[in-house]
Amino acid sequence: MEVKEIIIGDGEARKRYVLVRNPAQEKRDKEKREQTIKRLREELDAIGELKGQAHTKSICRLVAHPTYGRYIKLLSNGQPRLDKAKIKQEEKLDGKYLIRTSDDTLGPEDVASGYKQLIDIEDAFRTIKQTLEVRPVYHRLSDRIRAHVLLCWLGLLLIRIAENETGHTWREIVNAVDKIHLVEFLTDGGYVKQRTQINKIQKNIFKRLNIVRPPEILAFEAKTP
Repeated sequence: MEVKEIIIGDGEARKRYVLVRNPAQEKRDKEKREQTIKRLREELDAIGELKGQAHTKSICRLVAHPTYGRYIKLLSNGQPRLDKAKIKQEEKLDGKYLIRTSDDTLGPEDVASGYKQLIDIEDAFRTIKQTLEVRPVYHRLSDRIRAHVLLCWLGLLLIRIAENETGHTWREIVNAVDKIHLVEFLTDGGYVKQRTQINKIQKNIFKRLNIVRPPEILAFEAKTP
C-alpha cells in the first residue's frame, strides 16, 4: 500500500488524514466496474432507441438500480445513456480511501494497517454470515457455544487457506468448480457417466489445493445382447 499523511488546520481545528492507495484493490475495482459496464451496455442495447416513445419499465428499472443507476444519465427525450463523466470520476478513486484519525501516537503506516485489519475482520464476519451461511443459533451451554465458535473459525480458516493457495477469491473458486458436471449418456449399447472437461483454471485450483481431480469416467455399463 502507498500511504500519505495530510494535516489540515492548526490547534483545535487541526484535522489529520491518511490517504491510502492499494494497487491490488485498484485493479479489482477497475475489473469489477468494467464487468458492470459491460452488462449495462447489453441492457441498453436491448432497450434500443426510444424514437419518441414514453419511458419503459426496463428504463425505470435501470435508473433505480443501486449499481447500474449511478452510471446512467437520461437525455432530454428520456433516452438512457452511459454517464462517461461519472465513470471517469470513479476511475480516479479506484483503490483509494481516506482515513481520519485523532491519534497522533500512531504513524501513517500504523493507521493504514490498523484500518486494513478492521476491514479484514468485517470481511471475516461477512464471510461467516453470507458465504458459510451460518444461521443464528442460540446456545445456553458453554460447551456448545465454544463448539459453534470453533466450527465457524474452522470454516473461515479453510476458506482463507483456499484463497491464499489459489490466488482466487472463494466466490471465484466456487463458480469455477461449480461448472464441472456429471453427464449420463444413454445409448442402445448401454450407458456411461462422464464428467465434463476440466479447464485450466479448474486444474490450477485442484493442483494448488492438492485435491485429486474426479475421474473422467465414473461409470460404464454395456448392455448384454
